[in-house]
Amino acid sequence: MVKTAGSGGGVLPLASLNHISIVCRSVEESLRFYTDVLGFVPIRRPGSFDFDGAWLFNYGIGIHLLQSEDPGSLPEKGEINPKDNHISFQCESMAAVERRLKELGIPYVQRCVEEGGINVDQIFFHDPDGFMIEVCNCDNLPVIPLAGAAPVMGMGVCKRAAAAIVKQQQQSNNTVPSPAAPAAQCVPSAAAAQAIRVGEEAHISCA
Repeated sequence: MVKTAGSGGGVLPLASLNHISIVCRSVEESLRFYTDVLGFVPIRRPGSFDFDGAWLFNYGIGIHLLQSEDPGSLPEKGEINPKDNHISFQCESMAAVERRLKELGIPYVQRCVEEGGINVDQIFFHDPDGFMIEVCNCDNLPVIPLAGAAPVMGMGVCKRAAAAIVKQQQQSNNTVPSPAAPAAQCVPSAAAAQAIRVGEEAHISCA
C-alpha cells in the first residue's frame, strides 16, 4: 500500500507509475534502442490504435513509443544536459553501464551528488530522439520527508529510509504498526507475462 502525502481527500488516488510515452522520429529505431540498450521487452499493443507505435515493458514500468506525424519537426539532439527532462533507472553497477555504453559508442556524461557523506553516481545519455536517460545508484540516498510532510511508503523508497521512518514513527507513537496490505498488482495477459519473463532473463544485469 502506498501512502500519499497531503491532507483529506485532496490528492488523487494514485498507486504507481504505469508508463511513459515518447514521440519518435522512427519507432523502429527507438524500439531497437530500448530493447538492445536498456533491456525492455516488446509487449502486445491494443489493435484498436489507428497510429504507429510500440509498447515495451521491464523493471516494473512501461515505455510507449509513438510515431511522430511530422518527424522533421522534432528538435535535433543537443548537448547532454543533466538538468533537462529525463527518466532515471536505478542500477547497482555503474561500471557495467559505463562499459556497455562505451561498447555501443553512445556518448554520455557523468555526475556525482554528495549528501551527508553519501555519494550518488549518475550517467546521462540520449535515446535516438534526444530524450535523456539517467542511470544512477540513487538508492544509496535515503528518502527523507521534509518536516511536516507525510512519509511516502512504497517499493520505490530506499529500504533503509523506510525502516528509519517506521522506527521513528514507532518511537513517536509508542505503538507497533499493523502489517501493511500488499499493493494491488496489474495482472498482464499471457503474452505480456511471457514477454516480461523473457525480459527478466535477457536484460543486462547491473549487479
